[in-house]
Amino acid sequence: MRINTADQQNYIMVNDYAIAKPLYQFVNEQVLPGLAIEASSFWLAALAIFTRFTPENIALLATREHLQQQINDWHKQQRKSNCAFDALAYQQFLTDIGYLVTEPNDFVISTAQVDDEIANLAGPQLVVPLMNARYALNAANARWGSLYDALYGTDAIAKSVISANETPQAGYDPQRGAEVIKYAKNFLDQAIPLVKGSHLNAVNYTLSEHQCLVHLANGTVTTLNQPNAFCGFQGSCEQPSVLLFIHHGLHFELHINRQHKIGQQDPAGICDVVLESAITTIQDCEDSIAAVDYNDKVRVYQHWLGLMQGWLTEQVNKQGKTFTRRLQADRHYHDLQGKRFSLTGRSLQFIRNVGLLMTSDAILTSQQQPVPEGILDAIMTSLIALYDRRNNPTIGQLKNSAQGNIYIVKPKLHGPDEVRFSCELFTAVEALLKLPSNTIKMGIMDEERRTSVNLKACIYQARERLVFINTGFLDRTGDELHTSMCAGAMVPKAEMQQQAWLLAYEQYNVAMGLQCGLQGKAQIGKGMWATPDHMAQMLKEKIAQPLAGASCAWVPSPTAATLHALHYHQVSVTAQQQQLAAQLSITKLSDFRQALLTIPLINSNRQLTAQQIEHEINNNVQGILGYVVRWIDLGIGCSKVPDIDDIGRMEDRATLRIASQHLGNWLKHGIVEPAQVMAALTQMAEVVDRQNSADPAYQPMGKQLSSNIAFQTACQLIFDSEQQPNGYTEPLLHANRRQVKQRLAGADNR
Repeated sequence: MRINTADQQNYIMVNDYAIAKPLYQFVNEQVLPGLAIEASSFWLAALAIFTRFTPENIALLATREHLQQQINDWHKQQRKSNCAFDALAYQQFLTDIGYLVTEPNDFVISTAQVDDEIANLAGPQLVVPLMNARYALNAANARWGSLYDALYGTDAIAKSVISANETPQAGYDPQRGAEVIKYAKNFLDQAIPLVKGSHLNAVNYTLSEHQCLVHLANGTVTTLNQPNAFCGFQGSCEQPSVLLFIHHGLHFELHINRQHKIGQQDPAGICDVVLESAITTIQDCEDSIAAVDYNDKVRVYQHWLGLMQGWLTEQVNKQGKTFTRRLQADRHYHDLQGKRFSLTGRSLQFIRNVGLLMTSDAILTSQQQPVPEGILDAIMTSLIALYDRRNNPTIGQLKNSAQGNIYIVKPKLHGPDEVRFSCELFTAVEALLKLPSNTIKMGIMDEERRTSVNLKACIYQARERLVFINTGFLDRTGDELHTSMCAGAMVPKAEMQQQAWLLAYEQYNVAMGLQCGLQGKAQIGKGMWATPDHMAQMLKEKIAQPLAGASCAWVPSPTAATLHALHYHQVSVTAQQQQLAAQLSITKLSDFRQALLTIPLINSNRQLTAQQIEHEINNNVQGILGYVVRWIDLGIGCSKVPDIDDIGRMEDRATLRIASQHLGNWLKHGIVEPAQVMAALTQMAEVVDRQNSADPAYQPMGKQLSSNIAFQTACQLIFDSEQQPNGYTEPLLHANRRQVKQRLAGADNR
């Protein structure tokens, strides 16, 4: 990539590097002054990091390609020789080429001074596109959520029918309200049971000098079975307006207001139960956004600055009312001794940088090549996060990390060498910013095959700064499909979740995390609930993740976070992890590696029906088009996209990767023909246009499919899937999104 003549004026030359003016001005004018960092010295030191780390970044990507080529050749030779698959021979081959590494001796991570939200609390975790200010604020504020709103406004409780003699109050259904109250009271009986009776029969809550008193309808005055579950209150002892409790480390509030329409329905006057919900949030610079040029990157960094300085706001229009959304203040209470104390009003925020693959035109080298975007993110997001460590008057009490840490999630790492590289990069950034060693804490996304099969070695490389490991089923599947592309045809996509490798993958992540001492120091996480409108199903199924020992699991919305928080009251993750750790054995852990390397091939004796094949093609194609057209035309990196059955699913690049690689695999091995796929693309383009017809910003693909950039991008992702680096979709998406932006800019200038 070279700067064209028209674009040269948009760059500033510094020490043989060209820095895009928007980035240069943003850093110099908005970031550095409040940190008392001199601009010229900062840029010289920052650019030295690019000079040092760019060559190794390039070399690590070359290693990926070299390993992939060797694996392809091995599978081709096996198929050519008609050899039955030999798992032990395959494992030895992967060891010989350096794909599998020797595991280190047993160790325990030494990460220190970690915030309680990560080290000691278990709860929901939000992942949100930082490029969207409204979503970023919603996620940061999702630390506390209304259980009543979450139950009333979703399918968590089956919709009731208003009887003929009932009149809704301004759209409020009293019958449904009663069901919500009953559900919440059952939760209270589970989380803070009474010595006698039930919260269902409570008519009043008061406070004595020593404890919370619960007055029942039969005249009995009882107390909590665990008196220490009561923490504090707002209001007076005789008429508290808010009561604060704790269970399994998570707080929740009872709001009492007998004048409120819901409080009027409850004999005790409870108008809401507010749960501590999204304990942590990942503000995402990666898979869920579409940042393809320096203007996009600056917008992302500005939002991160707004969160770290506390000034980020967004005007929101909801149900005809306009208001300003901003970061929530802390919550204040009194204890029974009259002492004031506070709890944070916000989720603890991680920042997810990009991986090693992509580059950014925000800075160009002396050869006019874009720099590695992951290095840029490490420098810029850490620089901005310095505001959270400073006593800056713009921040006030809106602190993120009480321990003064910077929490960076690093995705898409392939094996321990790339983890080591990332740790060394963070060390260099700490030196640049004059930070103590290991201030930058690292989260590892265990979502690539070479990381999952070498997880112990990866954890070892980050043992002094690790605070997070997390499975990612979709990316892990996408990498499985690409890595094993030449091995044969894979099972249908819907069957992947029952495959031996996936079951081992999810169990091994927890087992290895516990063996390496993450309990009490770091999160062990699980993946996303993808259907935000299906909360009843989530309440039934997602409890499996805390039961498996995961201390956090991803949710798609603040509402989902509030409902998923119920699972962490039902399950003590600390107790689960202790029980699982006691069951671990070295032999059992070593057995996981072979299962992780089991390739999910279709049984050679199995014949898929024409209907099965057609459904698989249509399902994949519709998902690809539905996501790509919004990414390319609208710059939306993550959204709820209707699937082929019109069920809204949260889609990001991980879902695109698996769908495109799966079709590519079936094309390669003759399960489907190119003409079948093209016919499905044409047919599904009409479906996607219909599904988006109500969106005024949507541009239909229509009949000009040959010239539609979004449609052609989908075609490239499928038909050129084997040529995409590790099956990633970013290179094509970025290039074609830039093309659309250039067209739009040209049209605006006419």
